[in-house]
Amino acid sequence: MVFEKLLEHLQKYNRMQKSTLDLQILTLPDNPGVYQYYDKDGKILYVGKAKNLKKRVSSYFNKIHDTAKTNVLVKKIVTIKHIVVPTETDALLLENNLIKTLQPRYNVLLRDDKTYPWICIKKEPFSRIFSTRNMVKDGSEYFGPYTSFKTVHTILDLIKELYPLRTCNYDLSQSNINSGKFKVCLEYHIGNCKGPCEGLEPLEEYQRQVNAIREILKGNFKESLKDFKKLMNNYAQNLQFEEAQKIKEKIEVLENYQSRSTIINPKITNIDVFSIISDESAAYVNFLQISHGSIIRSHTLEMKKKLDESDEELLELAIVELRERFQLLSKEIIVPFEMDLGENIKVTVPQLGDKKQILDLSIRNAKFYRIEQLKQLQIVDPDRHVNRIMAQMQKDLRLPSEPRHIECFDNSNIQGTNPVAACVVFKDGKPSKKDYRHFNVKTVEGPNDFASMTEIVYRRYKRLLDENEPLPQLIIIDGGKGQLSAALKSIDDLGLRGKVAIIGIAKRLEELFYPGDSIPLYLDKKSETLKVIQHLRNEAHRFGITFHRDKRSKSALNSSVESIPGIGEKTMLALIQHFKSVKRLKLATEKEISEVIGASKAKKIVDFYKTN
Repeated sequence: MVFEKLLEHLQKYNRMQKSTLDLQILTLPDNPGVYQYYDKDGKILYVGKAKNLKKRVSSYFNKIHDTAKTNVLVKKIVTIKHIVVPTETDALLLENNLIKTLQPRYNVLLRDDKTYPWICIKKEPFSRIFSTRNMVKDGSEYFGPYTSFKTVHTILDLIKELYPLRTCNYDLSQSNINSGKFKVCLEYHIGNCKGPCEGLEPLEEYQRQVNAIREILKGNFKESLKDFKKLMNNYAQNLQFEEAQKIKEKIEVLENYQSRSTIINPKITNIDVFSIISDESAAYVNFLQISHGSIIRSHTLEMKKKLDESDEELLELAIVELRERFQLLSKEIIVPFEMDLGENIKVTVPQLGDKKQILDLSIRNAKFYRIEQLKQLQIVDPDRHVNRIMAQMQKDLRLPSEPRHIECFDNSNIQGTNPVAACVVFKDGKPSKKDYRHFNVKTVEGPNDFASMTEIVYRRYKRLLDENEPLPQLIIIDGGKGQLSAALKSIDDLGLRGKVAIIGIAKRLEELFYPGDSIPLYLDKKSETLKVIQHLRNEAHRFGITFHRDKRSKSALNSSVESIPGIGEKTMLALIQHFKSVKRLKLATEKEISEVIGASKAKKIVDFYKTN
């Protein structure tokens, strides 16, 4: 009685909760904005943006979602809050800020605890130029942030080689210089500074160098090269060849640095490039900043997926985050697909030319970063690596469950002689060699691969069923439609259709065939799923060929040894086991053969091969 009352109260509570949610959804506006989901304890679950709040939020509740995580999220939602904004771009910016501030459980996390280095041009007489992690709002200029100190040191070393600037932190006001408050230091004596502290270098000349450095930091090398070449020519005309040589060396340093960072076309300037590569668990967004035809910054952001977010959603979020983090002000961005980031940003999706090459470079960077991360994951957390591959295979091959146990079949024969078959077994994407099996084809006469496949598949799974052994989640048949159809006959006879997934792989174009589907599936040649399938196929082929060769060699040895007078069955078996092939037996010395079967029989075999 108590239990029934408790159940009744629970059902009533659920009905009330549902009606409250329905009411909240009905009262949502049809405007752009940001929505927030909260659980029964008032904890934030998820933040999202929408072009139309009512339509977007309703879509969560009027269907069963593909991913379990989304279904769990929907069940936990008790309260919906929203903020209306003028445009979808405003919604995107607000969503980004709320995610970083509130850190909801089901959102992609964007917080990055790193503090990146900047290059600062200090606002002061005779500006110092140095690296820092802290931005002080005192009117100084900051270039960056850079993704590594290595890049910063390289640029500062370049500047030091090109321009002699001060490194001291003296207050070089005109009154201090005139009063003789400071004395030149070692940097002046070794030629790294021209002594502005004693008034030995005019402020105008010093600031001209700072302006040139400012252009270099923006990626514009043209003016500095022009000035250095002009200066070198002046020295050369005045027969100051040592000074001219020093300037020439500086030009070479600058040109070498420029050549390492130039991409394709110097006319491409003030453009940001974004690309994305994703898998089941994470997305990798690469960003390149282009200025005056050079890459002046590159960074790859890893985003852990919480729900089944699309590449478009993730890239939008990443672009807003990266533009804010790196203080990007460019009016044009290059991306792999169309998106709306507001009226102030021109979105380019290149198909050909220099911009397409830059986008391809960004995609390549994202792929390399992903491969690096996966290699590290394989070493540090092999279980997670396996889980990721299994989830990817399930998605790529459209399977009902992860293919933890896969079996692959291959036939081997030469003109119908010694027909054999091999079955290799992979567990968690790796060979399980103790489970490999090879078969002698018993019921098929002549070269009939289809009939051989039917027999072998039937024998394999009839035995597994009889012995109550676990069946694989996926069967792979090495061959096209014909081989697959032959294997399916046995699967149907055993009543396994629908219980075990089965596909065929054709060798020529790596086509994957499914039962009842005449159109093959083509996987990306670099995909991990295809690599696992190719490994299975190659392993089945190797295992089958090895068994076939052994059988053929023994057969040839049998027929050869049986024809020698005075050699019986027991002697023949001993020779087969020891020498394995006719060729080895023929090459063996009389002494080697006598060690196996005795001197008298060894002499008969040696004499036989000499006369034949």
